[in-house]
Amino acid sequence: MAEAHQAVAFQFTVTPDGVDFRLSREALKHIYLSGINSWKKRLIRLKNGILRGVYPGSPSSWLVVVMATMGSSYCKVDISMGLVCCIQSCLPERCGPYQTPQTRALLSMAIFSTGVWVTGIFLFRQTLKLLLSYHGWMFEMHGKTSRFTKIWAICVRLLSSRRPMLYSFQTSLPKLPVPSIPATIQRYLESVRPLLDDEEYYRMETLAKEFQDKTAPRLQKYLVLKSWWATNYVSDWWEEYIYLRGRSPLMVNSNYYVMDLVLVRNTEVQAARLGNAVHAMIMYRRKLDREEIKPVMALGMVPMCSYQMERMFNTTRIPGKETDVLQHLSDSRHVAVYHKGRFFKVWLYEGSRLLKPRDLEMQFQRILDDPSPPQPGEERLAALTAGGRVEWAQARQAFFSSGKNKASLEAIERAAFFVALDEESHCYNPDDEASLSLYGKALLHGNCHNRWFDKSFTLISFKNGLLGLNTEHAWADAPIIGHLWEFVLGTDTFHLGYTDTGHCLGKPNPRLIPPQRLQWDIPEQCQVIIERSYQVAKALADDVELYCFQFLPFGKGLIKKCRTSPDAFVQIALQLAHFRDKGKFCLTYEASMTRMFREGRTETVRSCTSESTAFVQAMMEGSHMKADLRDLFRKASEKHQNMYRLAMTGAGIDRHLFCLYVVSKYLGISSPFLAKVLSEPWRLSTSQIPQSQIRMFDPDQYPNHLGAGGGFGPVADDGYGVSYMIAGENTIFFHISSKFSSSETNAQRFGNHIRQALLDIADLFQVPKADS
Repeated sequence: MAEAHQAVAFQFTVTPDGVDFRLSREALKHIYLSGINSWKKRLIRLKNGILRGVYPGSPSSWLVVVMATMGSSYCKVDISMGLVCCIQSCLPERCGPYQTPQTRALLSMAIFSTGVWVTGIFLFRQTLKLLLSYHGWMFEMHGKTSRFTKIWAICVRLLSSRRPMLYSFQTSLPKLPVPSIPATIQRYLESVRPLLDDEEYYRMETLAKEFQDKTAPRLQKYLVLKSWWATNYVSDWWEEYIYLRGRSPLMVNSNYYVMDLVLVRNTEVQAARLGNAVHAMIMYRRKLDREEIKPVMALGMVPMCSYQMERMFNTTRIPGKETDVLQHLSDSRHVAVYHKGRFFKVWLYEGSRLLKPRDLEMQFQRILDDPSPPQPGEERLAALTAGGRVEWAQARQAFFSSGKNKASLEAIERAAFFVALDEESHCYNPDDEASLSLYGKALLHGNCHNRWFDKSFTLISFKNGLLGLNTEHAWADAPIIGHLWEFVLGTDTFHLGYTDTGHCLGKPNPRLIPPQRLQWDIPEQCQVIIERSYQVAKALADDVELYCFQFLPFGKGLIKKCRTSPDAFVQIALQLAHFRDKGKFCLTYEASMTRMFREGRTETVRSCTSESTAFVQAMMEGSHMKADLRDLFRKASEKHQNMYRLAMTGAGIDRHLFCLYVVSKYLGISSPFLAKVLSEPWRLSTSQIPQSQIRMFDPDQYPNHLGAGGGFGPVADDGYGVSYMIAGENTIFFHISSKFSSSETNAQRFGNHIRQALLDIADLFQVPKADS
């Protein structure tokens, strides 16, 4: 392997005359530059840590306080009220640098000023935390802001006006509060009332009352204690028990996908598009490391927690027999690439310099042009990450813990992220409805062995230049990867660009070390396990029905004319569509975020409410006046919006009950109520896909620069998974998944019901719409 020898800094040969060393000056130069780059990063992190630690203060504000103290002393005014003299008396006399009275006086004033400055920062932060604990603004009607909320908003803007770094607000964010037991029980019973008959509801009410009176108070005490001690009383248990302890395959069951811009094409050159995208991703990572990314702000002033971004890159989920572990590295200088059954290692830097897009294009083109065949067992190796976790953990320990297999596996697991170069082409053709669904299927599971499902994300590149992501779920939720993806697509289109022939701009450096082919020695016993994992994954993938479509009659613009929230509009339409599809209601999951709290992740909104079911039943009866139906719809919409706000402000139902259940297991306490609650299946799991977190371009000026969102597999075997993106003013994208093995579900049928439900609800408000 010539490329391997080029990467060696020195070689030696043992001869009768001794040891002959041969140094490679070029390699040593790169090692030196790499070391310089590493020290630069350490210094940047140290500087950022200091600036973040004193926010909203700054070194210049410290200097102002010191100068003010010294100036007042010069004017014979003691603003310290004797504290400077007290500090001066405590300093040792005639010792070291404190020999002169002037020096001791200056040092005393500096110490006093620093104390005043630190106290001011502490008071500012505590005040900001107190202000951010107020969420009344979320419950006020649009256009009817109270005087108290206006004063609150002014105070928040004043305290957070200085340009913040990514993590500047972390210590000022409030902790997620633990709801009271009676409030959670009441909201839970209210949520299941429309799903149970009178007898079932009475039994559940009895279980809930018994739990509330006997078991819950003890469990709640432990939970409150944890909330005082831990940064967030939910997130660590949620990550461990919902994600990392799951033993079923990640593919379909946990990982989700994200689509490219589907209405515009920048280039059809596969390597060029990938070169720009990878370069943009490493630019984003550099901004992330330097904390130059602005924190996401609700209403432009309420900061969201950014901690999930820390593990976006250089992260891999390591399989274990009982639980997996997330391995995160502080840095990685390469990506792992899969193409035609072969694995490659591609360096992202030349010394300390990030490779330009044209250089990266050349490297990826070298892989595409490489004619070498896969090694035995290599082609389907990644199927291990698509199958059961226990099987993968056992195989990893048995066959990948030493030698070349260990080295090659580490090259993948220690990569910044994983890249899949696919041989097939996909695109969205509005005239071919199936094209979007086929594209989604390719992103969700591929051919079951061309994605490394353990990596934080896999960047997927199709032959015609279209891109996409497959994302592991444990390390973060969809808005986090969405933030990266918006930056990548915007940078690719509006900042990096392409030549007239579709290649990256600039000239490549042909002297770059070629991509390194990873070497494997996979015995037949391991190949049998790989094949077994592949068959498990293939059966799972073949069972998934995915139906993706673009809803064109209207979007957010016309929904707002109905004087309702777009999300509530879609959620109520989903309830109507589901009833038409199955003839019954079901427990419905909608994900909301709790990132207004420190280390917050998600909470569940139970979208099937008494108000929404009353509206659906009235629609099905067909005998009600439009005015009555509008009133029922508005009641259902207001109820949904209120539940969403409660979930976002820490007053949800399911995370509290989940944590009580975890505590009960630790204490060995059996609770029939919690067992019943945690065993209820979510037959309709939904999620709205965020957009426009970064304003990289004006959507009014570029209306066709729309991503189609993304999707996930069904949560229940006999249920649906629905994600949707309200993409601007005039369109909505839907991604619906189900399983062919269930006789009760059909993704395309459900999609048609969703279309009709949206049109029928719009018709109640006489919203003009285009032909569907």
